[in-house]
Amino acid sequence: MSSAENALLGAIHRTLNSDTTLSSLIGADAIFDRLLSRPRLPAIVFGECETRDYSTSTESGSEHFLTIEIWSEAHGRKTLQTIEARVKALLHDRDLSLSGFALINLLHRSTRVRRVTRTGYFLAEIRFRAVTEPA
Repeated sequence: MSSAENALLGAIHRTLNSDTTLSSLIGADAIFDRLLSRPRLPAIVFGECETRDYSTSTESGSEHFLTIEIWSEAHGRKTLQTIEARVKALLHDRDLSLSGFALINLLHRSTRVRRVTRTGYFLAEIRFRAVTEPA
């Protein structure tokens, strides 16, 4: 994992974790790097993140494709969609402060919502694209 990727994920975690509206929807300490074996839901989980070189002839940079997962055991999609809307509002096209790097942009690309057959949980996969450069 690149340092830029770590800085980006850290900034996203701080942003989500510090929002009182989001905390009221998911509860305290409900943002994880992986889904626990006995999760307390709803929860936000950092999914896959792919980082690519995005350097030009004059600037070095990285392009990041990341997925933020929202898990819910509610009987319908409404709770999940409310949380998903808040996450998008907090991250899409926002200027987050990264340690040692500059965030050029962070844009929502797509969202996929589905029921996971094995568990019966609802899962929203929110995909973002970000570009970073050294500070």
